[in-house]
Order: sequence, then structure tokens, then C-alpha cells
Amino acid sequence: MRISEILKANPQGVSFEFFPPKTEKAQEALRATYAVLKKYKPLYVSMTYGAGGTTQNTTREGVDILVQAKDAEVMPHLTCIGAKRAGIAALLQQYHDRGIENIMALRGDPPRDGRPCDLSGKDFCYASDLVAFIRSQNSFCTGIAVYPEGHIESASIEQDAEITRKKIDAGAEFAVTQMFFDNRYYFRMQERFRAAGITIPVLPGILPLTDVAKVKQFAAIARTTIPRHIETAMSRFADSPEDMEKLGIEFTIAQCRELREAGIGRLHFFTLNRPSVMETILKAL
Repeated sequence: MRISEILKANPQGVSFEFFPPKTEKAQEALRATYAVLKKYKPLYVSMTYGAGGTTQNTTREGVDILVQAKDAEVMPHLTCIGAKRAGIAALLQQYHDRGIENIMALRGDPPRDGRPCDLSGKDFCYASDLVAFIRSQNSFCTGIAVYPEGHIESASIEQDAEITRKKIDAGAEFAVTQMFFDNRYYFRMQERFRAAGITIPVLPGILPLTDVAKVKQFAAIARTTIPRHIETAMSRFADSPEDMEKLGIEFTIAQCRELREAGIGRLHFFTLNRPSVMETILKAL
């Protein structure tokens, strides 16, 4: 079923994002994780994909594990930076043959080794190019990423809204935000989108706070703000990971409750393939 139809029919619910298993042990862990989380009746589940196709095989294996569970609609992620049209077309056909109806279309990150990333002459330069290509291949429902604080490469948050508009014009039907920890950024993004005439569903992407040092690394790459009171409070437990995780989860629960109280009925969770953390959050909600 198309996720756009699922979201239209369900104003409330959760969705889960997993990362691809790299070993047989990790595959079993993914099965076990999903066995725990499926009881929360996710709207859909998704599987991430490394930029440049670095996890193509493991992503496909992870997708197969979720498809075989037959409990929820499965959406593979797909990045296009450095990819060839023929390769993307072949992968889309494989997914189509597996009964997949939804794709999360992303540009992907450029190399982080300091080399300049020249996209001129490439088959895909932007996520909008991938969205349009997916639309031309099969009748997939396509999701996109949006950025409450603006993409790190954008000149302004207003430009971000224009880029989102372009992806929608290319065929995108719903969106999931990058992680954020201050809900005001999500609410402001909603206001910008309404002003720009953007009406597709935009699910808030929630990253459970478990390790403030790791989250700071992610945040620095993605230009995401960690509220000072959260960073200060969690940093006090630098020598006690269990206490830090417990406090971080409390902050995540509070964030989700605030969103729910504001009328945001659907939440998308970056699960980190950690069922115990997710269960603590979901039970509290």
C-alpha cells in the first residue's frame, strides 16, 4: 500500500527506521528488534541506505527481512549521489518485483575525505532528480527528507522551502524531517511550508537521546541544535552511560509528548536498532 494513502487514513501512529545489518548476527538482531516493535502497529517501516550505494546489498537484505515479516509496509531508502541511471533503474525494478511500493529518495552525503564533490555531468545532482526519475520508472510512492533548521548546504531556511517545493513538483508525496531536539524548529518549519503552499504530510523524525557525545557528532554534521539544558544535564553523566541514557530517554519522551499535545499525531523514530530504548519511549507515550 502506498504510504501516502496510509497517512491519509491514519492521522495518528508511529513509523520505525532501521539501519541495514552487516552480519548474520546483525540480521538476527534486526529480526528480534522488529519482533518487539511490531506490536505497536507501525504505519510503515523503513531501511536506510549509504551514500553512493555503500550499503546497497545490506539494505536490500534488510528490506527482505522486513518484507518477510509481513507486518507493515516496507520502504527502502535510496541515495543518488554518484549513482548511474542504469543502476538505480535496476534496483528499482528489483524492489518493484518484491512488491515494494514506496521509496525514500535522498541525494546522499558527498565524500567526507576532503575531496571536492563536482556533480556537473553526473546522472543525478539533487534529490529532486532522483524523485523525478523514480516517478518515470514505476508507480512508487516517494518520500523525501526535510530539515527543520535548514540543510547544512542551504543558503537560508527560505531556500530550503523552495527546494522542498521542487521535490514535491517532481513527485514527492510525503516527507520525514531530519532529527531535531527543539520542537520550535519543527513548528517554524510548518509555518514556512504553509506559507509556501506545501501541504504534503511531514512526519517529525525523532532520534532517541542516549549518548550526548555521539549526538553532538551527528548534530555537528547536520547543523542540528542540541538545547543547552539538555547537553548540560546529560554531560553530567559522562562517567555513567546508563544514567545518561535514562535521562536522555526522558528528554525524548518529553519532546514526543509536546508534539502530541500540539496536535502532531504521527511520529517517525530513528530506532538505532535498539528495541529496549524504543519500548521505554513507546510505553511512556
